[in-house]
Amino acid sequence: MEIRQLKAFVAIAEAGTFTAGAERVHITQAAISMQIRQLERETGVRLFLRTPRRVLLTEAGERLLERARRILREHDAALAELKELAGAESGRLRIGTASAMIASDPLPQILQELRTLHPRAEIIVESGTSAALVEQILAGELDIAFVSLPVEARGVETEVLSRDELVAIARPDHPLAARRVVDAATLARERLILGERGGNTRRLIDQFFAQAGVHPHVAMELSRLAAIKRMVEEGMGVGIVPSQSVRQEVAEGRLVAWWIKGAERINWELGLARLRDGYDSPICRTFVRLCRRHFKGLLAEPEGVVKQSEPRRKKATKESSNAVSQTNLRKASAEVAVAKTKRRSKRAK
Repeated sequence: MEIRQLKAFVAIAEAGTFTAGAERVHITQAAISMQIRQLERETGVRLFLRTPRRVLLTEAGERLLERARRILREHDAALAELKELAGAESGRLRIGTASAMIASDPLPQILQELRTLHPRAEIIVESGTSAALVEQILAGELDIAFVSLPVEARGVETEVLSRDELVAIARPDHPLAARRVVDAATLARERLILGERGGNTRRLIDQFFAQAGVHPHVAMELSRLAAIKRMVEEGMGVGIVPSQSVRQEVAEGRLVAWWIKGAERINWELGLARLRDGYDSPICRTFVRLCRRHFKGLLAEPEGVVKQSEPRRKKATKESSNAVSQTNLRKASAEVAVAKTKRRSKRAK
């Protein structure tokens, strides 16, 4: 059983076809078919069932897949340790990011420092949903990733980098722009622009509306945070995003942000995810250290962009209710005064 055979086997199992598997390991389809035949002869069992559209794992193949992944991870770790002996300046780091905010703000600064400390290292950055990046970590395709927490996959450990509160955003000419707080029922009536399904942030938002007992009107589902903000600026609907991600737009008057009543239950957390008990290369350890330094101080309670603390939010909601009550009281008093005037006029006649 050779490493190249195991790599071919895992590639086919994950890709679903011999052709796609061959592309992953950069060999021809004929070559990868030969490697699988050799592996099946050596093990004495069939590993794949061929169907017209894709290949399926047999029971023996399913059992081998987990062990093969573990063997390949240990193989990569052994090579990384040997490379470490040659000098910590080199190495490889494959980074995933599920947040457009991270990719556009702190990540370039972190990578610039990383490149200075490891000038000969190979650094690869990929994007995707949190769920997809976690799968890539488990498959050995990524070393570490920025993901939305929590992550419940076995074999993956996480570390919280920052916390933020989700807020609703709209154009400054929105009819409700003067508000500070909105509730789930109010948001459900708006044309909502949300992140695509599969991410933790979207899952938290869906749970929030479900617990409130309302069915939101989702007009758009977009994969990138920048696209959500852009569509809201164009007046296409109302978005729900982490407050820090719209701090600049709110300060410049391009967007308004509302606290969401009950949103304390859907705080957004950003974290680093990596394989539990995996090998930490020198460049990976440096990357984690730089991330901790850049995000230091962001684990405190989020300040937000509406600049309104929790007590103030409650006060704003209470004042809004009191204002309505006082308005109703003034209307009632006016009606009583009019009635008294009419009675006096009748007596005078």
